[in-house]
Amino acid sequence: MIDLARLRLAICTDTYPPQVNGVARTLARLVEAVRQRGGKAQVFTVADPEAVEADDIVRFSSRPFWAYPQLQVAFPGARAMTSALRTFEPTVVHVATEFGIGLAGRAAARRMAVPLVTSYHTNFAAYAAHYQLGFLASPGWQYLRWFHNGAMRTFCPTEAIRSDLRQRGIRRSRVWSRGVDSDRFSPVHRSSELREKIGASDDSVVISYIGRLAPEKGIPMALEAMRLTALARPGRVRFLIGGDGPIEGALRERAPSEATFLGRLEGAALSAAFASSDLFVFPSTTDTFGNVMLEAMASGVPVVGADVPPTREVLGTDGWLIEPGNAPAMARQLIHLVDHPDELALMKRRARERAMQQSWDQIWDRLGSEYLALQARPAHPQSILHTLPST
Repeated sequence: MIDLARLRLAICTDTYPPQVNGVARTLARLVEAVRQRGGKAQVFTVADPEAVEADDIVRFSSRPFWAYPQLQVAFPGARAMTSALRTFEPTVVHVATEFGIGLAGRAAARRMAVPLVTSYHTNFAAYAAHYQLGFLASPGWQYLRWFHNGAMRTFCPTEAIRSDLRQRGIRRSRVWSRGVDSDRFSPVHRSSELREKIGASDDSVVISYIGRLAPEKGIPMALEAMRLTALARPGRVRFLIGGDGPIEGALRERAPSEATFLGRLEGAALSAAFASSDLFVFPSTTDTFGNVMLEAMASGVPVVGADVPPTREVLGTDGWLIEPGNAPAMARQLIHLVDHPDELALMKRRARERAMQQSWDQIWDRLGSEYLALQARPAHPQSILHTLPST
């Protein structure tokens, strides 16, 4: 395990627990990993009505985001962020989001001449296409180039995303992959009580989706695939939906009767939900990684996902890929696996084996080495421009 005693890491992010999403959870793990290795970490983020005050978290006044009330937005000025960072005296500033808190953190780090790194978590091009905002793609990428090229490193979760960023002119990128806690997510957490609660017998195939219930996740397509599967194999499948989000009500209205919504899941309940499933669906075409896929696989639950580069990279040959947005194709794959339990059992073992190879310790040590190398290099002061670059 690498020694990070010389590291004082400031993390600037617009999402952090108690918010529940892949980015927030990964950053919380990063803070824990830095401390386990002897370093110091301080988080600069938004206020949240459910948050518990902590000495190592600085929260700026925020308000709910109008399009997604579960998220908070804040816009601290560079002066306020600079003052907060100076109190902590970081040796590296890691900006994890490109707006609000992240923008202020970027400006403050450059003003202070502290080594700055960024990370790319959100596939903005895919989001723009999903929301029929393709006309924003060109100015959006101009902004992202300006934002990330002002850092000494930009970390991306997969080689597929890194390749895309390089083609779009974002330089100095590195892969910061994701791991999984194979004790927390494990077949040992399978719960007969939970399966009984959702109406599943020992012979039932439980198909799950666990994650944010948001428009860009492609969940309506997955629900349609579930409906088609239930029609084709009546009485043989049950569906488990875990998570919350802005479209939860609409999804409940259109879900087949075989589906049970469990709401937000954390801790032991989350572990049990994964392990009590037999198949996991991941229809998203917008995620840059999809941490829940690794959590499902570590739980011994193989994944049927949309055939897009990041998902393809995560699953390798240990899952199934279907044409994005094609509910009948997903249903055909699900029906095939319901009819072939031996094939499903083999893939359960392979999924667990693949996930076991994704060690968080190795990932944190590689990232920590990057931090130490960068803080040993001078970061030159540069003037701060709060306007976007010219087109």
